[in-house]
Amino acid sequence: MAAKEFIVAIELGSSKMTGIAGQKNLDGSIQVLAVVKENSSSFIRKGVVYNIDKTAQCLTSIIRKLENQLKTEITQVYVGVGGQSIRSVRNVITKDLPSETIVTQDMVIELMDSNRSMTYQDQEILDAAVQEYKVGSQLQLDPVGIQATRLEGNFLNILERKAFYRNLNKCFEAANINVAEMYLAPLALADSVLTEAEKRSGCALVDIGADTTTVSVYSKNILRHLAVIPLGSNNITKDIATLQMEESDAEKMKLKYGSAYTDNNDIDSDLKYSIDPERQIESRKFIEIVEGRLEEIIENVWYQIPSEYYDKLLGGIILTGGGSNMKNIEKAFSNHTHVEKIRIAKFVTQTIISNNEMLKAHDGTMNTVLGLLAKGDINCAGGAVDLNADLFGTQKPATHTTTDTTRPIRQATETPAGVIRTEAEKKAAEEEKRRQQEEEDRLKREEELRKKEEEERIRKENSPLNKFWKNIKKFGKTIVEEE
Repeated sequence: MAAKEFIVAIELGSSKMTGIAGQKNLDGSIQVLAVVKENSSSFIRKGVVYNIDKTAQCLTSIIRKLENQLKTEITQVYVGVGGQSIRSVRNVITKDLPSETIVTQDMVIELMDSNRSMTYQDQEILDAAVQEYKVGSQLQLDPVGIQATRLEGNFLNILERKAFYRNLNKCFEAANINVAEMYLAPLALADSVLTEAEKRSGCALVDIGADTTTVSVYSKNILRHLAVIPLGSNNITKDIATLQMEESDAEKMKLKYGSAYTDNNDIDSDLKYSIDPERQIESRKFIEIVEGRLEEIIENVWYQIPSEYYDKLLGGIILTGGGSNMKNIEKAFSNHTHVEKIRIAKFVTQTIISNNEMLKAHDGTMNTVLGLLAKGDINCAGGAVDLNADLFGTQKPATHTTTDTTRPIRQATETPAGVIRTEAEKKAAEEEKRRQQEEEDRLKREEELRKKEEEERIRKENSPLNKFWKNIKKFGKTIVEEE
């Protein structure tokens, strides 16, 4: 039977593009209805779209396969945004106030708007995370109602290269797929694998993917830093392949023999690992290659954590993603960072109901797309699919009909944390803002004209000539009344 209500999320990864559909139950659990994975290594590199046409074709294929499993058309999807070019930049906006001024919500919104209007060369502001507000010498999360002469807003702006942001939007336009909402993938992941205690006490979430490693630092329940390192588990595979073997063989060897840490006393110099029935390599050489590259990844991760949080990671380091499955990876991170509290997030904190083998594996590879699915709150289901109408597997174009489940246009200050407005939403918001400004200007001109006419009327009434004629009329009226 065709499902009438479900949410669809898509993650554009460097090795795989994943589409997932699921229903949210009243008890908070999520019932996964369909999962589709496609290879994306030829057109997505380091989490960034490089070939728009191939990406659009892959998106279309995923949607078609999901629809066939669901027996229902998909009207819109939730999309995760990540990749190499994403980084965070701190920004401070200040506003001087008259003495004995009480901070209002409008003043706070004005600071947020000023921050959002910041321009960065070739960079697009995807999201702005409020750190805190400084009122006088005190730091406040909510300054409204406090008396101050100076208000300072501290923001963490999440940036991405404009070209990559546009490419992502163009892919969905080319595939004719409606986007219900774009969401920062690292934030969706963090909300699904981190505990409130970890976010509050301070932690670093490290997502080791195929081509990139994403580092998110939290403290006092606030995102403090976000960076994407252009190194991942595929770099280890490529290093192993330098021992004169195919990358497919190198990947198999990494999964079979790879260890993030091996004690020197446990290394057998005479032991050899088999590449195939005819070739072998020394175990010591293999171990040095794997540990060498992993050490570089860990050093880059630690370098990305702001120094003021080195001693504030009471929640420790949380590892996730496919690369976190390597044997002894907790020991390697602990040795290089000197952080004793290391946890591997194999699965999301939400209750997931599914018989799918990819989800039952609990290997960290599905955490991000499940996090995106958990963020969805708009029905993505359309009408029933006629499976007999298209015998040759061709896909009819998706319809862009506006339904009552479509969310209204939101301004930047109305957008929840982690949500990214699409280009279409930005244009619509800019058009709405322009229309409002034009209306305000029109009303202002009308008011100025009314005031000018009033001033001219008063001026004429008070002119000597007008007063003279008034006196003449008054004198004439007096004479008539006397007669």
